[in-house]
Amino acid sequence: MIRDIRLYGDPVLRRAVKPISDISEQVVRLAEDMAETMFARGGIGLAAPQVGESVSLAVVDLSLRGNHGRTLILVNPKVLGQEGEWVYEEGCLSIPEVRADVVRPQKIVVRFLDIDGNSHEIEVEGMLARVILHEVDHLDGVLFVDHLPFLKRQLLKPKLLRIAKGDISLKDDRPL
Repeated sequence: MIRDIRLYGDPVLRRAVKPISDISEQVVRLAEDMAETMFARGGIGLAAPQVGESVSLAVVDLSLRGNHGRTLILVNPKVLGQEGEWVYEEGCLSIPEVRADVVRPQKIVVRFLDIDGNSHEIEVEGMLARVILHEVDHLDGVLFVDHLPFLKRQLLKPKLLRIAKGDISLKDDRPL
């Protein structure tokens, strides 16, 4: 089921999530819905708060806009280490029509559970690391615009307020 995307200004996007203690059928269904929603909206990652759920769950398109059959599901992800840095333009399904350069680590180590409850610890770099970090930020109530310099955030403020008021809505554009 395709779910509604919560937009900038919705309080759920600013709340830190609760860890998932039991991977129930409800959690599995949420992960499936999130993957379907991500692909339908042209995204490459989606965190549970973006569909109104305050739980520690994110999905990432492993093909990064290619084959839709490869989805990484991260339950309770935790970034254990990071290395390097690089700048790349980001966007977000929850902040339509806003894109900006964000500095993030080049390489990360992340621990998470898969949808079957198996623990994984992986090292990833480049775009996959960026997308995972973007989604983990959502789980902490952090948005990509929070990483921008003060002046850039001030310049974006009128557009962000228009999103919060509902004057700008989600279109089918790709976020990252």
